[in-house]
Amino acid sequence: MRSEQEHTLRHAALQALECKNAVDKVHLVHCIDEQLPLGVHLQFESTVGRPDQPELVHPARVPTRKVSQPEGRGMLLHSLAHIEFNAINLALDLLVRFSNMPAQFYADWLKVAKEEAYHHTLLCERLAAYNLEYGDYLAHDGLWQMAEKTKGSLLARLALVPRLLEARGLDVSPAIREKLAAAGDTESAEVLDIILRDEIGHVAIGNRWFNEVCNNEERDPIEAFEYCLREYTAPQPRSPFNFKARAQAGFSEEELAWLMQVELEQSAQ
Repeated sequence: MRSEQEHTLRHAALQALECKNAVDKVHLVHCIDEQLPLGVHLQFESTVGRPDQPELVHPARVPTRKVSQPEGRGMLLHSLAHIEFNAINLALDLLVRFSNMPAQFYADWLKVAKEEAYHHTLLCERLAAYNLEYGDYLAHDGLWQMAEKTKGSLLARLALVPRLLEARGLDVSPAIREKLAAAGDTESAEVLDIILRDEIGHVAIGNRWFNEVCNNEERDPIEAFEYCLREYTAPQPRSPFNFKARAQAGFSEEELAWLMQVELEQSAQ
């Protein structure tokens, strides 16, 4: 018989977060009932559940090939599947780790976790078309390393994961999609269309709650973002930027103007 504490949204999310098998993790995420009570804040280790493969290495060691070659497309799809696997854990961690937020905060991040799980499955299906599976290539741990660095600050987590690292996906996704389409892999290109559509919504959720935290702390969003970049030695935003997608994702006119200035400065270097 399950205890009352086990029959909560947080407990179900923690169970999925700690699950090491990728297929089982996806299944657990999809089985989380949105109607469950949130439950009390849980104490847990920050170790995330992940399979033994892929082996995690320095980004420079992750293999790449030209997308015009089948092997290169397989490597690219594997990298994208790994990003989506990490994104599942990032959304679950937000749901479990941070307390005292409105109920909609937890509903939003559960929605994100479920959509990231769907994306991971779509990409694994495309890997199978290349006779590959998740874990066949090396991968790196950049996204989760940032989660570890920001685990003590919701402001920093929202600034540097959805608004920085995941927003980068909005910038690069269209070019990746076109490369796959040009190589004849229209099915994978269509998967990228789905992912970009949903990721705009995910970054919008990150923006919404970042602005909420800034408002509660009476901080200017651009100042707070620049502070987080410095304080956590995060990578600077890199051009080119997908301004249309970023506007759809809730970046303000002031933030877009700030990014335009970043782009001008980087192009001048």
